Amino acid sequence: MENIKSITHVILTGGVGSRLWPLSRKSRPKQYLDLFDGKSLFEMTFDRNRNIADRVMVVGNIDNCHLSRAVLEKTNTAYIDIIETTPRNTAAAIAFAAFASKSDDILIVTPSDHIIDGMEQYEAAMQEAIEKASKGFIVTFGIVPTKPETGYGYIERKGDDVVSFREKPNQVSARDFIAKGNFLWNSGMFCFKAGVLLEELKAFQPEVYEKSKIAWENSSKGNLDLDLSLAIPSISIDYAVMERSKKIKVVSSQFTWSDLGSFESVYDYLISIGHPVDENGNMVIGTSNYTAFIGMKDTIFVCTDTANLILKKEFSQDVKSLFSELERENSSLLD
Repeated sequence: MENIKSITHVILTGGVGSRLWPLSRKSRPKQYLDLFDGKSLFEMTFDRNRNIADRVMVVGNIDNCHLSRAVLEKTNTAYIDIIETTPRNTAAAIAFAAFASKSDDILIVTPSDHIIDGMEQYEAAMQEAIEKASKGFIVTFGIVPTKPETGYGYIERKGDDVVSFREKPNQVSARDFIAKGNFLWNSGMFCFKAGVLLEELKAFQPEVYEKSKIAWENSSKGNLDLDLSLAIPSISIDYAVMERSKKIKVVSSQFTWSDLGSFESVYDYLISIGHPVDENGNMVIGTSNYTAFIGMKDTIFVCTDTANLILKKEFSQDVKSLFSELERENSSLLD
């Protein structure tokens, strides 16, 4: 550990959280909602890594950078702010963070909207990842699955070697993965030396590398130019590097993890912290008004000032289609 110059926690805050509409809006995406024990997911993400990393970097966008700033100013934290003018997916976002670092710096990259419990296991996984990253590996974090979840991607592994990355499976494949026992949930968190990641990106996606470099070199105080950003191919880090590099290792961990990507996962989390449900499993989110459910079970009522949503828990993934429909109509309800 002595030879490590700097560990930077890179927080990616780009997502809108379309599956959590109407709670999550473009002006206040899910990672900034104070829904969870009075803190936002963004603040919790920052908190859990403050003892591990000695620098913080936030890669966000023009619409939400002020929300990140408010949280970090409240905690008196100095940080490096990288502001995207247009979303270009995770390969570009991570490339900017790497270009803003020294080659030997170790970056821990996490989304800003995940719930994690079990800090001892989490910190052990981080230390193992930092050790592997210092040897030149790109580390991905796999979570030991607790159920055949269809909302997550999976990592097939042999020891700490990755055999394959799998897209979100259907129910049959998910059960099959669990039965095989060597599949982990793909958490979307990574750890690597900045220079190693950039070398691999350059090898496998030279255009993303070159165009991101140009955009970064022409940025001013972390603000990226719109036209130069639009020239960068929009591709995820998984496709760009993870699924192709020979330097990937996986750290497997038992900490409790959820990406809170749907109302079903929010429902499960809220139940775990004592949020009330009625005897038929119906839940109210967003209002303290008396609400009665008659003839319904496992239904979630989501209340906001300008829009309400009523859904059966198992249809949680369908909220994204509703969001897309409102987007096509250019609805102000998304703002």
